[in-house]
Amino acid sequence: MWLVAGASLLVALSSCATTPTPKPQVDAAALLRDNGADAAMAERVKAEFLHAWRGYREYAWGHDALQPLSKQPRDWYAQTLLMTPVDALDTMLLMGLDDEARDARELIDARLSFDQDIEVKHFEVVIRLLGGLLSSYQMTGDPKLLALADDLGTRLLPAFDSPTGLPWVNVNLRTGKTSGTESNPAEAGTLLLEYGTLSRLTGKPVYYEKAKRALVETYKRRSPIGLVGERFDVETGKWTRTDSHIGARIDSYYEYLWKCWKLFGDPDCKAMWETSIAAADRYLPEEVDGALWYGHADMSTGARGASEYGALDAFMPGLLAYSGDVARAKRLQASSFAMWNAHGIEPETWDYRRGVVVDGAWPLRPEIVESTWYLYRATGDAAYRDMGRSLFDDFVRHTRTDAGFAAISDVRTMQKADDMESFLFAETFKYFYLLFAGPATLDPQRVVLNTEAHPLRPVSPH
Repeated sequence: MWLVAGASLLVALSSCATTPTPKPQVDAAALLRDNGADAAMAERVKAEFLHAWRGYREYAWGHDALQPLSKQPRDWYAQTLLMTPVDALDTMLLMGLDDEARDARELIDARLSFDQDIEVKHFEVVIRLLGGLLSSYQMTGDPKLLALADDLGTRLLPAFDSPTGLPWVNVNLRTGKTSGTESNPAEAGTLLLEYGTLSRLTGKPVYYEKAKRALVETYKRRSPIGLVGERFDVETGKWTRTDSHIGARIDSYYEYLWKCWKLFGDPDCKAMWETSIAAADRYLPEEVDGALWYGHADMSTGARGASEYGALDAFMPGLLAYSGDVARAKRLQASSFAMWNAHGIEPETWDYRRGVVVDGAWPLRPEIVESTWYLYRATGDAAYRDMGRSLFDDFVRHTRTDAGFAAISDVRTMQKADDMESFLFAETFKYFYLLFAGPATLDPQRVVLNTEAHPLRPVSPH
């Protein structure tokens, strides 16, 4: 077993890489030109993380999440699955918050059990809980975390037992009973990083095989022009909504095609990525008044659809930068930032042709911060740290409460909502911290972050 905390994560993880990775696109020396202002920002991010964590600790300890306005706990299901502690643990380890991490681990070790008669959403439990347990195990060596991950993986496997191999939406953790026939590329294709890592760590091929089949079956249903739709039927594999885009229900499908190649060196993933991103880059981009956006198109014809982009779509500049298309990433990030600045926080959905909000909610999403970090890593350009500082100032100004941080009901009014999702700890704070903490904290060329920002390191097959 090995123990890693704080800035030493890079060294430990770098030595374990087993798959070839592209060379960084910028000289490392450029990234290492840190300054006091950046260090001060990293400390500021850490202090605000602690503010949110202490609110959770005081008002919702042992529950899935805190409602930051009413100061009441909230659980996803009839019994808690400790969403916030599991999601937050690896962020605390990265930040060097050893006391808080110890308390979270003790709570998880003592109270987290998956032997519960509850039906859970497969996708969300995989990215948040399975991903969080695996990353925290790799960072601490705590065998209880791996045992929990293996137990959870076993209980979730019946989700793949559909006629097509595409996973059911829901699965009962005790009985294995499944439900939910209408799914989508994101929920079917955003599983291999977690199950694949579990497979490598436990020596159980079934995890990798089931999750990869789900990804391949999704890819096989692409149209003749290479696009996927928004929804399909798990039992028949037929599309029920053929709108294609990079937003909700599709987004992380693209992300995992690339990241599964990065983490596992699986040539099938690379081939699927190359075909899929070529189609997306051909049919989805749209120029409006000199700005680049990714909109909607019909998956079969490529005919232009809605001009909608939003908080979830804002992950795409980061993925483009990570995969080497930095020029396009810069332009799309500029559009994301313009969308954010229109009201001081980005909306869930923005009509970029009309320049108006379609859905004004903002549940503390991380994607624009994620892209800012990837672009900083790809370019070394301090402008992206300046962008991140502006994002962080707005985030704190508009969402901070006495007990934590509250989602926004509508960015046009900045009215708060009584919700603080666990991904605030796993993703939003983590990406802000990584942006300012310096490149030695975590190297995305050697460590792959899942869609919930849980860092996973390569593991040699048994």
